[in-house]
Amino acid sequence: MDLPTQIQDRLDALGILAADVEERFVRGSGPGGQKINKTASTVCLTHRPSGTTVRCQRERSQAANRELAWAELCEKISEARRAEKAARRSAAEKARRKARPKSRRQKAIQVAGKRHRADIKSKRGRVRPE
Repeated sequence: MDLPTQIQDRLDALGILAADVEERFVRGSGPGGQKINKTASTVCLTHRPSGTTVRCQRERSQAANRELAWAELCEKISEARRAEKAARRSAAEKARRKARPKSRRQKAIQVAGKRHRADIKSKRGRVRPE
């Protein structure tokens, strides 16, 4: 499985082994008539560990579609990793904000609000006939 050096470098940077990717050539679909229906120029790549799948049918050439599919697979996996990293960072930041103590001003406002609510509730006593 010979891949262009540019794509191989991206795979190495992402830590993806080319052996972990299943590569299939299938018949295309959509506009193009008899030619597209008879030739297997569409490339399907599946990265088994992550379950990421890419299907490419942009060009008429199988070789061109293969390169585009590999590049798209690298981009999709790196985007998924970036999103996962951002989610972890966001969760850590949320936990940090939640755990930090309130400032004196925030505490005073909260206590004042509770006192106000207590005053309102204390006036809700049972109605007694006089």
